[in-house]
Amino acid sequence: MRVGPTKQRPPRRAQTTAEAIAQARPAYEADLKAGLDHFFHPRQNQCPWCQSHRLQPHLHTKDLLQHKPGDFHLDRCQDCGHIFQNPRLNPEGLAFYYRDFYDGLGEKNTANLFAGRTTTYRRRAQALTPHNPRPTTWLDVGTGHGHFCATAQTIHPHTAFDGLDFTDGAELAEKAGRVRHGHRGNFPDIAPTITGHYDVVSMFHYLEHSEQPWLELQAAHQALRPGGHLLIEVPDAASRYSRLLGRRWLPWLQPQHLHFIPAANLRERLTTLGFTVLTEHHLEAHDRVDLLAATWFTLDALAPREEAPWLAGRPGKLKRAARAAVVIAGIPALLAATVLDRVMPRFLIRRLELSNAYRVIARRD
Repeated sequence: MRVGPTKQRPPRRAQTTAEAIAQARPAYEADLKAGLDHFFHPRQNQCPWCQSHRLQPHLHTKDLLQHKPGDFHLDRCQDCGHIFQNPRLNPEGLAFYYRDFYDGLGEKNTANLFAGRTTTYRRRAQALTPHNPRPTTWLDVGTGHGHFCATAQTIHPHTAFDGLDFTDGAELAEKAGRVRHGHRGNFPDIAPTITGHYDVVSMFHYLEHSEQPWLELQAAHQALRPGGHLLIEVPDAASRYSRLLGRRWLPWLQPQHLHFIPAANLRERLTTLGFTVLTEHHLEAHDRVDLLAATWFTLDALAPREEAPWLAGRPGKLKRAARAAVVIAGIPALLAATVLDRVMPRFLIRRLELSNAYRVIARRD
């Protein structure tokens, strides 16, 4: 009996952006039908860091990146200076506002952004070298897709890097070979299973996303061996840019950033937990994007919205053309802002206190 060649199926056509938006729209419409109140915890009347009742409004803004609906408020404690989202998103709200940012519709853009930050990742990895030039094990908390770990491996080739993230990013990082093992879940829940396992724990722009950052610090203490090192980098709301640029200061990043911890508060809490703070750096942690981001937010506010499944209707040709015209007209401003960010002298950033982040390295006692 003659057997003919096996008929192969044609390759599956990739889903277009318009199709992905149409597919996602019913779920967003269902989420929004009940309003937005169910996305938030009740408003707090005391500071979550020091329990003071002396709170004052600090910032009112919207989602300037995805333009999902909602109003977001930051309060500042008049006693300890801690700034926090109030009312704060609950788990349902976090899931709604994170959806299609790091994954789904936003996955490609976010992955490209993180993959292109090799120089920043190298500097972060090199920051440990004066304190421990050859760590054996390193856990990166909030690792995303593990791009930092892949770069840090070139600085510390004898180190085994693991990643932890509450999304599937850590698992994808393990499959891609960027980490040895990817832990998926919440750090405080996982810490008891990895007690005293690591020489280094890093949290680069992670604590501001956490609902309870003080529990994350306790988890780091538990996961580290005695003498191990903790590297933390967070936005610095004391930056002069935060006042000059207002709601268009990128590190506010509402509604994802829930807490802004003053450096003095973080040092004090680390000491209380049993760490010795070795260094605190501001200039070295600065990311030169403030003016570019603020310029983009201004242009984006002037232009009609792009199509998104959480926004009503689809923009017509006229609105799409108007948006393109605004963006094209704004290119010179974007280029000028980029140049100003890049050429700003380091001494001026330090003197004017413009650094938008700070980095702390602490040793577990």
